[in-house]
Amino acid sequence: MMKQPRAWQRMLSGRRLDLLDPTPLDVEIEDIAHGLAFVARWNGQTRGDWPYSVAEHSLLVEALFARANPGLGARWQLAALLHDAPEYVIGDMISPVKSAIGAAYGEMDARLMAAVHLRFGLPAVLPGAIKKAIKTADRLSAWAEAVQIAGFSEAEADRLFGRPTEGVLRGLTIRLRPPAEVRADFTARHHALAAAMATA
Repeated sequence: MMKQPRAWQRMLSGRRLDLLDPTPLDVEIEDIAHGLAFVARWNGQTRGDWPYSVAEHSLLVEALFARANPGLGARWQLAALLHDAPEYVIGDMISPVKSAIGAAYGEMDARLMAAVHLRFGLPAVLPGAIKKAIKTADRLSAWAEAVQIAGFSEAEADRLFGRPTEGVLRGLTIRLRPPAEVRADFTARHHALAAAMATA
């Protein structure tokens, strides 16, 4: 009789997250913050002495989302902060690899995202308009990252991610920081948004 392959990941919190059938009860923000702070965007191909982490990217996306959508509130800002949360266990694959793998990656990502959303009081599937607004902020972040730290020319970034509207990224400078510092900021931002949701 064939033994089933292990499909769970032991988290530092002690939780055991089943990647094929995740439950919100096994999702902890500290695990997400830790994992994302140690996952490098751009496969680590960025300038600087520290990797540019998915946690740092997530903080930037949330800030850009809030800047572009004032008044939407903490609930949807939290959704923006958590937009790449599944990568704390499945890593950050660049788009060409995701395309090559196909639907299986997307299905696993969607199951994990639903568990994360439910754990933190969000709908399992976000409303279309919110998802689109987060994607817009994500593409803006990708453009800025590509040009500032990943070695892309502006023309190349324009082709891949779309040219940002004039001034939308004004004053934005991407900094690479130690993982522990980014982890602390990500956790603190989550707690601030969760507190704002609780009093809304």
